[in-house]
Amino acid sequence: MTSPTTSLALLLLRLWLGLTLLFNHGLGKLTNFSSMSENFLNLFGLGSTTSLALAVFGEFFCAALLAVGLVGRFAALCLVLNMTVAFALVHKAVLSGPSSGELAFIYLAGFVALLAAGPGRFSADALLFGKPTRAKQSN
Repeated sequence: MTSPTTSLALLLLRLWLGLTLLFNHGLGKLTNFSSMSENFLNLFGLGSTTSLALAVFGEFFCAALLAVGLVGRFAALCLVLNMTVAFALVHKAVLSGPSSGELAFIYLAGFVALLAAGPGRFSADALLFGKPTRAKQSN
């Protein structure tokens, strides 16, 4: 079980990264889906529309799940995959310059940390699936 301070830090990280990704990247892709789908990068031969749908799934839906800590590790895993593709394939693993993938790389680091640590005690996962604590036995 994580300490309250660690769980608070995980909550802040989940909210900070999840909501920033959702509002700054995912929401725009979701609301402009039809106009973006024609010109979106065709990754892995899936087609532009499918590639955009996967990006929206990660950047909007998984970001929301991560922010509230619901199926937190699954959401973090999806976002790790999303940011790996963004950094490696879209931005060609470049960390500086005009087509820099620096932001995707920073998001990736945070999502890897959340994947490893889990969502913490202040999460929907802990509320819904947490193990009940045993009452202390007095002798």
